[in-house]
Amino acid sequence: MNETFQFKLLATDGKARCGEISTPRGMIRTPAFMPVGTVGTVKAMYLDQVRELGADIILGNTYHLMLRPGAERVARLGGLHNLIRWQGPILTDSGGFQVMSLSALRKLDERGVTFKSHVDGAIHHMSPERSIEIQGLLDSDIQMQLDECIALPAEPNEIERAMEMSLRWAERCKLAFGDQPGKAMFGIVQGGDIPKLRERSALVLKELDLKGYAIGGLAVGEPQEVMLDMLDVTCPALPAEKPRYLMGVGTPDDILKSVAHGVDMFDCVMPTRSGRHGLAFTRYGRINLRNARHAEDLRPLDEQSSCPATRDYSRAYLHHLIRSNESLGGMLLSWSNLAYYQELMADIRKAIEEGRFADFMAETIEGWQRGDLPPV
Repeated sequence: MNETFQFKLLATDGKARCGEISTPRGMIRTPAFMPVGTVGTVKAMYLDQVRELGADIILGNTYHLMLRPGAERVARLGGLHNLIRWQGPILTDSGGFQVMSLSALRKLDERGVTFKSHVDGAIHHMSPERSIEIQGLLDSDIQMQLDECIALPAEPNEIERAMEMSLRWAERCKLAFGDQPGKAMFGIVQGGDIPKLRERSALVLKELDLKGYAIGGLAVGEPQEVMLDMLDVTCPALPAEKPRYLMGVGTPDDILKSVAHGVDMFDCVMPTRSGRHGLAFTRYGRINLRNARHAEDLRPLDEQSSCPATRDYSRAYLHHLIRSNESLGGMLLSWSNLAYYQELMADIRKAIEEGRFADFMAETIEGWQRGDLPPV
């Protein structure tokens, strides 16, 4: 078993990249989609299923896990991998985004952020050092710096202030992380929708010589064109020999187009959250199982899928389960959606390796636009 954290580029096709991240807990094939296991569970899924679908790595959330069951408790129980029965790599985010978005009462300054728990109202303080300490107690393989993620649109001076503080916090996180063989700390590029700030953030973080770099503060309400424009600025400013992670993204279309701009890693709650609400992602595009037109449709979502949830259950049954608010409906559609996401990533990797990514992207988008064919 490899005892170091290394990234190896295997192929490029235009700006699209195919590679491997090696860690002591296993290989991560890139481009990679990381299912979100916020509190140690990918909602409505067994982790054995998640692994069988082809996921090499999952994501855990520092904010939620520090509140319940508590980072120190997780450490006493042998770490997050042992607790949840997932022996592959785990990435933990810093908790900064959740503090900003979930905490009704918070105070942010140079030292860090003080916030009120949404669980029990207790007051907590998270500094850059404490965020790294918590992630160490969780024993995650990839740890994220604490940053300030502000919603767009925002005033330029506010975007610059948050970006500069995030850079200072990145230095403190690097010192706190120290030297952990086989593990990595990623910095997070901020700068909102202002190209010169994105470029500055990327260049300063590059000087820290981290093992990987994330692009944060996107997919927070801005148009897709803005997100892609920021990738055009950011990716070339980051070192080609390090992995690039676009945080919180997203739809299959977002992922496909971001790969075309040079991104290697993604995470999003969308496949499981959408599944619980009756929305399926397929090679035909999105299918809303709540719609009455599916009530007597005996076709599966996709008869060619390798996933039993997609291939073996009729749309009529899925429609019935969703309209009846049965838990099984959300479970089957979460399973189906995660299967589609992992199949998409595998097809992307293959297309890049074979030098036909542009054609693959065009064909995939055409399939989504053509849509689901009605029963014959």
